[in-house]
Amino acid sequence: MGALERSQTNSNSMQRVKVYRLNDDGKWDDQGTGHVTVDYMERSEELGLFVIDEEDNETLLLHRISSDDIYRKQEDTIISWRDPEYSTELALSFQEATGCSFIWDSICSVQRNLHFSNLSNEAFHSVNSELRELPAVELSTLPLILKTVVESGIADQMRLTELLLNDQDFFRKLTNLFRVCEDLENIDGLHMIFKIFRGIVLLNSPQIFEKIFSDELIMDIIGSLEYDPEVPHPQKFRNFLKEHVVFKEAIPIKNPLVLSKIHQTYRVGYLKDVVLARMMDDSMVASLNSIIHANNATVVTSLKDDSTFIQELFARLRSPSTSDDSKKDLVYFLHEFCCLSKSLQMVHQLRLFRDLMNEGIFDIITDVLQSQDKKFVLTGYPHSFLESGSKSFAYSCCSTGRISTLWTTG
Repeated sequence: MGALERSQTNSNSMQRVKVYRLNDDGKWDDQGTGHVTVDYMERSEELGLFVIDEEDNETLLLHRISSDDIYRKQEDTIISWRDPEYSTELALSFQEATGCSFIWDSICSVQRNLHFSNLSNEAFHSVNSELRELPAVELSTLPLILKTVVESGIADQMRLTELLLNDQDFFRKLTNLFRVCEDLENIDGLHMIFKIFRGIVLLNSPQIFEKIFSDELIMDIIGSLEYDPEVPHPQKFRNFLKEHVVFKEAIPIKNPLVLSKIHQTYRVGYLKDVVLARMMDDSMVASLNSIIHANNATVVTSLKDDSTFIQELFARLRSPSTSDDSKKDLVYFLHEFCCLSKSLQMVHQLRLFRDLMNEGIFDIITDVLQSQDKKFVLTGYPHSFLESGSKSFAYSCCSTGRISTLWTTG
C-alpha cells in the first residue's frame, strides 16, 4: 500500500463513527455506521456535520453546527448534543479518539467563528476593524506589533490569524528579533516579544500552531516565553530541554519524519504541561492534545509499517551481546510501542500483534518476568503489553521519562 493510500486509510478510520439517537424509552438507537465530516451545507454559508453511510453512501446525519453551548464531549470517543431542530438527543461514537478530538476541535472552531462573526457585525465600526496588514517586524515597531496582537478586539482575531498565516516571514523575523534582544539583554524588548507570542498562542489556531511548532521555530518560541514580565527572573525552559533531557535511541530510527514528530511531541507536551500551563483554557488543551495524538498516530503507523525496524528490534533483544541496560531500554520501548498501538484501527492492531508474536514477543515477556528488578517485571505482564490504554508520547515523557526512542531526564 502506498503512502497516500495509507494516509487515506488512517483518515477514514479517524472519521469512522456510529450514529445514535435517544428514543422515547430513554435508550440509544443505533442509526448506522459511517464517516463524519464538517462541511458547508447545500446552498448555504453555514457549516454542518455530515455522516455518510459507509455501505450505501446515504446521508445518516445532517446537522447544522450551532453557536449555542449544546455539545458535550464524553470520555475520549463520544460527542453528544440535543438537536434543537428535531428536539432529540444525538450522539456520535468514534472508532478512534484522534478522530473524536479532530471533530470536536472543528466544532469548537466553527462556534468561535460564529461568535466572532456576530461580534464583528455589532462592532463594525470599532477602531481595529480596518486591520489591513501587519506592521513591519523591527525593534522600533515592537510596541505597534504588540498593540495589533494584544489589543485587537475579538471581532478582528480571525483577520489577525489570516494575516499571520499569509505572511511567510513574520514568525521567522520575530524569532530573529528575539535572539537580537536576548544578545543585547534588551529586557523591555524581550517582555514585549513574550506578550506578542502569548497573544498569538492564545488565538488557538491549529494552522498557526503548525507553523510555530516547526523544528525551525519551536525552541525560539519556548525561549521567548521565558521572559514573562510578571515573573521576577527569566525561566529556564530551554536549559531544561537542552541540558537535563537526554534523547537516546534504544534502536536507531532512520525516518526523519518520525524523528521530527517525536521531538515535536515532547516539546508540545512540555509547552502544555509547563510553559503554557497558567494561560490555557480547555479549548487550547484540546488543540494541543490533538497535535500530540496525531503525532503519536503518525509515529506508530510509520514504525508498524517498517518491517526491517521490527526485525532489528527483536534481533537486538535476542542477541547475547546486548547489555542488560540496553535490553531494558529496548523492552521499555517495546512496551510503549504496544501501548500506543491501541490507537490504531482494530484490524491494524491485530495485524501488528500477530507480527510481534511471530517475532517472539512472548519469549521476551518470559525473560522479563524472570528479572530480579521488580519494577521491570511489572512491564513484562502480558496485559501490560497488549491491553494497556493508549497514552500520548508527551505524557510518557513526563511520567515515565520515555517515548518511542526514550527520553530521559537527568
